[in-house]
Amino acid sequence: MSTTKKATSALISVFHKDGLAPIVKKFQELGITIYSTGGTEKFVRDLGIDVVPVEDVTSYPSILGGRVKTLHPKVFGGILNRQDNENDQKQLAEFEIPQIDIVIVDLYPFEKTVASGASEQDIIEKIDIGGISLIRAAAKNFKDVLCVSSMEDYTEVLELISANNGTTTLEDRKRFAAKSFNVSSHYDTAIFNYFNKDKQETVLKISETNGQVLRYGENPHQKGFFFGDFDAMFDKLHGKELSYNNLLDVDAAVNLMGEFKNDEPTFAILKHNNACGLASRSSLHQAYVDALAGDPVSAFGGVLISNKEIDKATAEEIHKLFCEVVIAPSYAADALEILKGKKNRIILIQNEVELPQTSVRTCLNGVLVQDKDFITDAKADLKTATKTAPTTQEVEDLIFASKLCKHTKSNTIVLAKNKQLYASGTGQTSRVDALNQAIHKANTFNFDLKGAVMASDAFFPFPDCVEIAGNSGISSVIQPGGSIKDELSVEYCNSNGISMVMTGTRHFKH
Repeated sequence: MSTTKKATSALISVFHKDGLAPIVKKFQELGITIYSTGGTEKFVRDLGIDVVPVEDVTSYPSILGGRVKTLHPKVFGGILNRQDNENDQKQLAEFEIPQIDIVIVDLYPFEKTVASGASEQDIIEKIDIGGISLIRAAAKNFKDVLCVSSMEDYTEVLELISANNGTTTLEDRKRFAAKSFNVSSHYDTAIFNYFNKDKQETVLKISETNGQVLRYGENPHQKGFFFGDFDAMFDKLHGKELSYNNLLDVDAAVNLMGEFKNDEPTFAILKHNNACGLASRSSLHQAYVDALAGDPVSAFGGVLISNKEIDKATAEEIHKLFCEVVIAPSYAADALEILKGKKNRIILIQNEVELPQTSVRTCLNGVLVQDKDFITDAKADLKTATKTAPTTQEVEDLIFASKLCKHTKSNTIVLAKNKQLYASGTGQTSRVDALNQAIHKANTFNFDLKGAVMASDAFFPFPDCVEIAGNSGISSVIQPGGSIKDELSVEYCNSNGISMVMTGTRHFKH
């Protein structure tokens, strides 16, 4: 049995017609009979090309406001018949069913309609029935039928049929069948997730059709891939391709800076998903200088992010540092030219896009899913637990430190003063270790901790942390509270003139 097939007929019924005309003209040139419906039929006819209305095949008009056009045995029989099956071919002849060799169909734009904020009725009408059925039928019968399910494939299809005079190989048809089942499964996933947006069904369905092969994963011996629409979120202006580790750091940077989106000029420097520098100032230049001062050693090779446009003065300072990635909402023209001075430096403009509301990660032989932590501690959440209340400046620093603490690996302690990160202890197995690490780091870079504040991502089970902090000059503490021994930490603070506020919200980040 020959695995090559020369097409003599095609069914075309599409929503998007961009790029379709050259294919239709090529079909005419090759003598391929075209069957079509509705708007597509008119499109073909307006090109001056003969087309057979599907209604003439089925003897049924389009009914129910266009909801039913192709759902008929004479259409699906023409697609699903097995050309090497004698009984199938007898039935085609008996019931006067035309053979269909190529199916070009796309689907109503369900996801775009949902994203547009349309009414539920409009959304429901964009659930394709005939199109999805045609795609599945044609893809199932790939041994005989070429299924084209996306306008993104029009160029490739045109090249294929032009090069081979309408003949396709089994390999070609199977490859397009895989594309088609990808389209149909993604479409069904989008519809299910719309209906299950309230999570009434404990089911996880994820479908990402934009895939990118990375140079490697975390290490060179690991394969790496990114699935998502990076180009929608960022305009990449310069530099090499982002790596797996770059993307993780960029994600951490974006999430952290989201806490300071509407604040005064703020600059952050991240390394291995944690901030090693962060400062808010009246000018972006000073914010960068003070962020870098937090840990100029770790900043080497880091990811830098700003909540304001990067100007020339700031760019000149950044250019002195070797860094992997710079992210900002915009760049002054002269600043951009300076930053482009390092050919591999990745420069990104962050666009406004809606980010996922949940986080997903593999675990054991399955996955863990949770709501993202969207609670940001604010002044209204602070409940003073000590006799001494924090000053106005301390409250600002406590909020600043808490925002950073939320985005730092647990166990974590953050030390800050005048809206500048002095040091943090990250990813430690005990809170005492995290605090000692932070104090040691602050001392290494000659920060005076007198009057600084401390933020903890979880409660203190014992008073040892506040004691160590007090002995180092810390004057105010923010923590969620909730320990059965909270009073021991409060008593120490009361005895030593330290203010403590509790938020009631833990911010573990594992």
